[in-house]
Amino acid sequence: MPITSQEKYGLSISNNTIIIRFRARDYSKGTMGLLEHTGCKDIFLSLKELSLPFLLAKADIRQKYRRSSLGPFWITISTGVMIACIGLIFGGLFKSPTEDFLPFLTAGLIFWTFISNCLLDATQVFVNSEAIIKQLPIPLFSHVLRMVIRNFYILLHNILIFPIVLLFVQRGVDWNLFYLIPGLVILILNILWVSLLLGVVCTRFRDLTQIVASFLQIFFYVTPIIWLPSLLPERTSLMVLEPNPFYHLLEVVRVPLMSISPSFSDWLFSLLLAIVGWAFTIFFFDRYRSRIAYWL
Repeated sequence: MPITSQEKYGLSISNNTIIIRFRARDYSKGTMGLLEHTGCKDIFLSLKELSLPFLLAKADIRQKYRRSSLGPFWITISTGVMIACIGLIFGGLFKSPTEDFLPFLTAGLIFWTFISNCLLDATQVFVNSEAIIKQLPIPLFSHVLRMVIRNFYILLHNILIFPIVLLFVQRGVDWNLFYLIPGLVILILNILWVSLLLGVVCTRFRDLTQIVASFLQIFFYVTPIIWLPSLLPERTSLMVLEPNPFYHLLEVVRVPLMSISPSFSDWLFSLLLAIVGWAFTIFFFDRYRSRIAYWL
């Protein structure tokens, strides 16, 4: 019979709790086993055993919301309440049409929540998995995948708010909605390399976690999430929006929901960011991967 990922790495899940099975052959391959792979091989093995991070992410969510009646939908409810409050206040403040501003705000907040949660969790992704990293030879990138998949599950819950908003403003969608699929793929590719890079750096320098949180707070306000880009003068827009990576990444997933196709510049910026980011991150990860277990 084929060996499952759980059996291969000495893991089991009981009552939604992750249990490490201490077996002699697994323990002997713990920290020392991590030194045998390069960064590229680590990423390849993680993708090959993709069922493992999916399983662990599912267990994380079940464990977090155990004995909760609504589970992750509590986050959906709180997000919906926040969208309603911000939409009411800022819509009137900026004198923006409700049928345009509310869907724009909803899509922006939903995807920004996904991005910011991933990047914040990335700063602790290896620290939170210290026990597993030191005892079992699971590829390190699997922990990054586990974290992103866990937040993607939350995104799927939160996205249910958007059709409700469309019904409220009596607005529909068209064929441009299919641009959401490649846009989401590009967004996740960028989140993965940034998360891996942050995970390595923040494992070595723990104070960077607070710096990352502060930068995300700043970008939340300088990125058009709770305000429309059309409010900026053209010259200011070129200085504030064009160099902003979060703006372009949000646009490739937000504007398809608004029945608009993403611009060529948004596609190009996001793709180049993914290519250059992954090239640098693989080099960086390959160089410092063997030290992560000793930094924990």
